[in-house]
Amino acid sequence: MNESNDIPAFNADELDFDDFQLEEAQNDIVETTPSTPARDLNFFKNIPVTVTLEVASKDIALGDLMKAGEGSVIELDKLNGEPLDVKVNGSLMGHAEVVVVNEKYGLRLIDVVNSALTSAAQ
Repeated sequence: MNESNDIPAFNADELDFDDFQLEEAQNDIVETTPSTPARDLNFFKNIPVTVTLEVASKDIALGDLMKAGEGSVIELDKLNGEPLDVKVNGSLMGHAEVVVVNEKYGLRLIDVVNSALTSAAQ
């Protein structure tokens, strides 16, 4: 028994898209789509991040670093008195200066870089 004889062949000429009334259906979909509510971002304020105060840095060959010993001096890329980089999870947040608070080091923000972090706080 051949099953292909039982299935009628598709005839594109018989298909009439006017019968579907697609424009009305599309308008119904647009009108019934709910608006997205404003999200409360307070949840994100409790996520812990790592804040790092980077004094300076230097690219150095591993061989030169291996020659360094006690008393060696490696010159860094920041000048004395220049603001230090404040990084949050490795991304630059702004610049600061070192302060001492209750015998512990702290940082005083001098400026904050315009980033996703500052725009999310507003």
